[in-house]
Amino acid sequence: MIEVEGVTKNYGSLRAVGDVSFSIGKNEALGLLGPNAAGKTTLMRIMTGYLPATSGSVRLEGLTIADNPVPFKRRMGYLPENPPLYPEMTVRDYLHFAAEIKGVAGRDRRARVDDAVEKTGLGDVANRLIGNISKGYKQRTGLAQALVHNPDVLILDEPTVGLDPKQIIDIRNLIRELAKEHTILLSSHILPEVSATCDRIVILNEGHVVAVDTQEELKRRVQGGDRLTVEVAGAAPEQIHKALAEVGNVESVTDVETRGTSLKASMAYRRGADIRGDVFRKIVANNWTLLELSREAMSLEDVFLRLTREEEVASDE
Repeated sequence: MIEVEGVTKNYGSLRAVGDVSFSIGKNEALGLLGPNAAGKTTLMRIMTGYLPATSGSVRLEGLTIADNPVPFKRRMGYLPENPPLYPEMTVRDYLHFAAEIKGVAGRDRRARVDDAVEKTGLGDVANRLIGNISKGYKQRTGLAQALVHNPDVLILDEPTVGLDPKQIIDIRNLIRELAKEHTILLSSHILPEVSATCDRIVILNEGHVVAVDTQEELKRRVQGGDRLTVEVAGAAPEQIHKALAEVGNVESVTDVETRGTSLKASMAYRRGADIRGDVFRKIVANNWTLLELSREAMSLEDVFLRLTREEEVASDE
C-alpha cells in the first residue's frame, strides 16, 4: 500500500530524518516507535504531504505526492498529536466542515459524518460544543475528522497522549477495529501502545531506522535464541548446573541464584526447539524437585532499549 523510499529531511545543517525506507501492507497496522525527537512526527508530516522531503519519496499504490498531490492526500487521513479542533463548534458541525474541506460531495456528507460518528463512538456528544467535551472525546473527534472522507490510510501521531487509562484502552480498541478496513501507521513513544495495536514495528532513533519487523522477530533478533528460567532443589548447585547443561539443544546455562541445595538458572537453547520436556525428565530422573520452569519473555521495552543502544554505540565508533 505505502512505500517510503530513502526519505531525508534537513533543516539547514540539522538532519531530522535520514534515508528512511520501509513499506506498509494493505490493512496492516504498522507501529512507528521511537523516543522523543527521533523524527517520528517529521516523517509522518512528510508522508501526509504537510511537509516536503529534502530527498526520497513516498508512494501510495504508485501515486507520489509530488506528482499527484490532490489524489494522494484524499486517500490519507491524518490525526496529528494535537488535533486541530474548534471549541466553539459542535462535534457534528466540525465534522461536516472537515468533510467539506476534504472534498466530500454535498450529497454524501451527512452519511460520511454519521459513519465517522458511529465508528468513533461520538453519538452521545455529537451535538455538544467541542469546548465542553472531555479530552477522550476530543481525541475521538480528531480521529473522526481523519476518517470522515473514508481514506485508505490513517496516519495517527500519538493518538492516546494525555488520556486516562480507560480512555487509552477505548482508543486502542477503536484503532484495532479500524485496522480491519484501513491501513494504519501509528506513532508513539509509549511501548505498550504499539505492542497492543500493531502487526509490525519500525524503530526510529535519531532520524534513522534501527529495525523493521514483527515483535516476535525483533525479540528473537535481540535475544538470539530462546530461553527458559528453571529453579531446581535437591542437590548442590554445581551438580544441577552440570545436569541442565547436558540437556539436548541447550546452548548455555547461566546461574541466576544459588542456595545450599538449590539453583535458579537461565537456559539458552536453540531457536525453535522446545526443551521443557527434556529438562523435566532430567530433573525427575535425578529425584530433584522442580520449583519453576517457564519461558523467559523479553518485553518490547527490552528490545527497544537494546536496539537503540546498539545503534548509538555503532554511530559513535
